[in-house]
Amino acid sequence: MAKTQDFTKMFSDMAAAFPVDMSAMNEAMKTSAALGEKMSKVAFDAAATSTDLSSKYAKETLAKMGGVAKAQKEPADYTKAFTDFASAQAESTAEHMAAFAEVAKKVQMETVELLMAAGKDIQEDATAVVKKATDDFTANAKKAAKAA
Repeated sequence: MAKTQDFTKMFSDMAAAFPVDMSAMNEAMKTSAALGEKMSKVAFDAAATSTDLSSKYAKETLAKMGGVAKAQKEPADYTKAFTDFASAQAESTAEHMAAFAEVAKKVQMETVELLMAAGKDIQEDATAVVKKATDDFTANAKKAAKAA
């Protein structure tokens, strides 16, 4: 009876003829993980700053509410208390929104800086991977040509 050809050895030999160096891929993964860590730090710092701003804003608002809740002698005094509160609150809101905008601006600038630096690192890693693969492929092709 005819014997079925074993392709396992053929594929193993072919894979051995074109080895893959994973060191460049490992470097790419390290670069990617470092970028993730730096981006997380930017996000966590922004979240902490935003939380502090929100807390401060809430505390100031609650402190100002005391004037509105206080019993007044004349009905017109209620209007004045509410007007004073609304005016102070509008000013406070503008200040806090500007502070939140600064946080967003800082996050945006840091993110762009990180992405530009990471893009350069990733490009260098990719170039190294392609160069190594090309060199290996060329060397193996020359060996195969000599053997044939």
